[in-house]
Amino acid sequence: MQFLDELAINKDNAGVSTGYEWSDIAGKEKIEVVSPVDGRAIATVFTADENDYMKTVAQAVTAARQWRLTPAPKRGEIVRQIGNELRRYKQSLGALVSYEMGKSLQEGQGEVQEMIDICDFAVGQSRQLYGFTMHSEREEHRLYDQYHPLGVVGVITAFNFPAAVWSWNAMVGSVCGNALLWKPSSKTPLTAIAIQKILGSVIRKNALPEGLFNLVVGRGSVVGEAMLADKRLPLISVTGSIEVGRHAAEAVAARLGKCILELGGNNGVIITANADLKLAVPAVVFGAVGTAGQRCTSTRRVIIHDSVYDEVKEALVKAYRSLRIGSPLVEDNHMGPLIDTEAVEGYVEALRQLREQGGTVLCGGGVLSGGEYFSGCYVEPVLAEAENDYAIVQQETFAPICYLIRYTGEVEKAICLQNGVVQGLSSSIFTGDLRESELFLAAVGSDCGIANVNIGTSGAEIGGAFGGEKETGGGRESGSDAWKGYMRRQTNTINYGTTMPLAQGIRFDID
Repeated sequence: MQFLDELAINKDNAGVSTGYEWSDIAGKEKIEVVSPVDGRAIATVFTADENDYMKTVAQAVTAARQWRLTPAPKRGEIVRQIGNELRRYKQSLGALVSYEMGKSLQEGQGEVQEMIDICDFAVGQSRQLYGFTMHSEREEHRLYDQYHPLGVVGVITAFNFPAAVWSWNAMVGSVCGNALLWKPSSKTPLTAIAIQKILGSVIRKNALPEGLFNLVVGRGSVVGEAMLADKRLPLISVTGSIEVGRHAAEAVAARLGKCILELGGNNGVIITANADLKLAVPAVVFGAVGTAGQRCTSTRRVIIHDSVYDEVKEALVKAYRSLRIGSPLVEDNHMGPLIDTEAVEGYVEALRQLREQGGTVLCGGGVLSGGEYFSGCYVEPVLAEAENDYAIVQQETFAPICYLIRYTGEVEKAICLQNGVVQGLSSSIFTGDLRESELFLAAVGSDCGIANVNIGTSGAEIGGAFGGEKETGGGRESGSDAWKGYMRRQTNTINYGTTMPLAQGIRFDID
């Protein structure tokens, strides 16, 4: 395929790089990357062993010591150049994201655009790494705080956003003065390799140190566990399931390191009696079906007021029956495949449990086969009626399954249902009532890290801090002041006088 050639993806690819230098592939374990779109093998990646990991981290530590001495605006200039290179490769990189992961071509291009946008954001951020100046209680003293780089930041990403989530961490983290060590998902390593090669041209042109941007493709038991235990990585950003995040948090906490955790979501949309259904219905369908339900912000639950329940259900069923499922490389299709047959098995099992627990499937539920669906990864998006307390509804199934839940009475009941899960990532309310929207956004409202009014649960912009609460992990990435998570904070007091006053008026006189 042309986009593979444009991105220098070969039949056999090294999976370890410290910049523009790549590891030897001889004798290494390998991954055969298969596209869920058509079931064909794309390429082979040779993974890191323990020795590769140790050498790469040592190089990263050396690079971080050099990079922190570079003024932040100059670090921003490097990120600006990275953004420009991504613009050059947007079409081909977006096609690779789509083909390797299975999301629609539009979403693949959108993911690369998100990388470009975060580069632009980080360039501006490089001149805004602000500290605060406070008034000291002591005469002739100045009190302020400032921020310094952490060193080497480890980034562990998931398959569903094989490019964008890394860029949130890498572009912001690098303007903050850190080196980056990236372990991508073994399900989508080719996108990471392509990005590393794009970075390589910028690194070489600017004579940047090897080890500034590092890629280590490997098994979790080898690379992932090494990262979690490595004291040379003061911060680890982990995107994945709640189970993965819990293990990571425990391992990193054991060495008193820090984590940014972006874990599971079980996102609810509230549709009140005052909602504009022309806004609500398309938002629900995109939120539930986009990326085949494999977003952490995908709409899983729709909590609908009894007075409009039947109307909303009818509109959603009609919309679902008009969806086109097929190759994501065909722009007219609405939904592509799940990432692999293991994900399909999870989808089938979730539907079995749903029926067993009393739910009703309104439409969808089939695994598609034959013809263009021969990869075995295509399924029908499901719309089902359920209760919020069903065990399967309480879980996050990474598939296009959306549950309709009825509520009666005031909006407080809907908010209680929305909050009644262990995850706390994204939430949304559709209403034309100011009181309902403000209540939803108040302290007694949504308990999620993201709370939207009259838009869906997915499609967050890079300018806002992204992340969730409860078992979603509490992490924040991308915009707002999320940059502070990639730096160490230091409080400074300067005495420019000729006496030594102590705080709180304490006296300690000596001759």
